[in-house]
Amino acid sequence: MSKPVLVVGAGPAGLAAAGALAGAGQSVVLVDKESRLGGAPILSGYAKLVPSGEWAKDAIGGMVRRVEQDALVTVKTGARVEKFEGEPGSFRATLSDGSSVEAGAAILATGFTHFDSVNKPEWGFGTFPDVVTTTQVEQMISSGRGVRCPSDGRKPQRVAILLCVGSRDRQIGREWCSKICCTVSCNIAMEIREELPDCHVYIYYMDIRTYGLNETFYWKSQEEFKVKYIKARIAEVTSDGQKLIVKGEDTLVKRPITIPFDMVVHAIGMDPNVENKSIAGVFGVGLQEHGHIARGSYGASGATSRPGVFVAGAATGPETIDDSIAQGNAAAMAALAMLRQKAAA
Repeated sequence: MSKPVLVVGAGPAGLAAAGALAGAGQSVVLVDKESRLGGAPILSGYAKLVPSGEWAKDAIGGMVRRVEQDALVTVKTGARVEKFEGEPGSFRATLSDGSSVEAGAAILATGFTHFDSVNKPEWGFGTFPDVVTTTQVEQMISSGRGVRCPSDGRKPQRVAILLCVGSRDRQIGREWCSKICCTVSCNIAMEIREELPDCHVYIYYMDIRTYGLNETFYWKSQEEFKVKYIKARIAEVTSDGQKLIVKGEDTLVKRPITIPFDMVVHAIGMDPNVENKSIAGVFGVGLQEHGHIARGSYGASGATSRPGVFVAGAATGPETIDDSIAQGNAAAMAALAMLRQKAAA
């Protein structure tokens, strides 16, 4: 019998990989640094996922329960891999809790880090309490408390959602598109309007990138929920003591704008995992130019620069949850195929 596959990271990609391997009869050791499984959707309190509309606690929570109940999956939480040695079919991982794992292959599903809006100070986050992030709004919705202004708990009457915060911004070293922010923002805007029908919601954008079938969120938010879209370049977010003030330029009509709001929401992007440099060092894999884990050729699903080590999900760059799950499944099958080939040799 082959050694287990080591899966590092228990977000959507890691859970999918572990579940797929176990479903094929392969034993798995699933390691996560956090005390709970589920990755960002669970730990950050996401609300309804796009495009399915399912609550994160149900959709991803269901994946967690299936993995935790599977006899072929050994779960180790609160642990990191500190050393990884060997070759395909015979690896040895040393964990931070002092234990070790003999593994035939490894799958890195180590995810991403949310962009910290403190790095965009001119847009008011960290200065004004009613400037929040999309993640914070999701937490308000998923908690059942509803969308409220953090400063005093009132229901906002006017909300601005600013897109591309920490994405497509060379000035702060974030040249990539984070892929999911436009669709998530359209969905959040509709959720705000659904809860607060008297609230006016504006989305300020450079471009709208609701790719593929997600374009329906863009049109539905306008036509059914009356969300207003303004093509603009935002210069700063300030306050007059009572309202937040969004200043910038409406780039369609070429005129300056100074608009008051009760709440401003940063649609934050997806940064590379802040631990990617150390992860790459431990596992002996390469990083691409922006600091994500580099994928190998198209010939092998999820291959990295090190044979026997695979990668899936947002560890490789901004990804949707659905695509992360698909990549986790693909990496699992690639790892399983490698192990079976070695066993047959």
